[in-house]
Amino acid sequence: GRQPPFTQFITGRNFEEQETMGILIKWLILTAAITAASYLIDGISVSGFFSAFCAAVVLGILNALFRPILFILTLPINIMTFGLFTFVINALLLKMASGVIPGFDIHGFWSAVFAALIISGVNWILNSFISDQRRIEVKKGEREEKEYIGKAEDYIDMEKQDDDKWE
Repeated sequence: GRQPPFTQFITGRNFEEQETMGILIKWLILTAAITAASYLIDGISVSGFFSAFCAAVVLGILNALFRPILFILTLPINIMTFGLFTFVINALLLKMASGVIPGFDIHGFWSAVFAALIISGVNWILNSFISDQRRIEVKKGEREEKEYIGKAEDYIDMEKQDDDKWE
């Protein structure tokens, strides 16, 4: 398989395992966002964790396949609305996902739009705790304290200092 240089050496895991863990974390975050939206909006119903997780998986696939195309096709109206039309695109994708997943129902267009708003917000908040390396970062004071997924000794943590040196 494809493997960037030194990934196995530095992390103790191969590249495919890291990517799989990252995708699973993203799906779990999206599952939590969908569940939060179902509690906050009357027009959305989720029958359980499995339905929310399947909706997250389908929504992730739809976002990967159709969202870029829809975004480019609606670019003029998106520019005129200062990006707010993106929530309409997200609502459309949510409605598509609800049509495929049993136990995940969205009743009405405005419920889908408000759900898109809530899901985007919760997703953004939860993803702010995840770094690009799929690590959970907790910021305390001036220095960051990091909790790692996996063993802490699997990572080399370096910071760039003021004098452009890495420590």
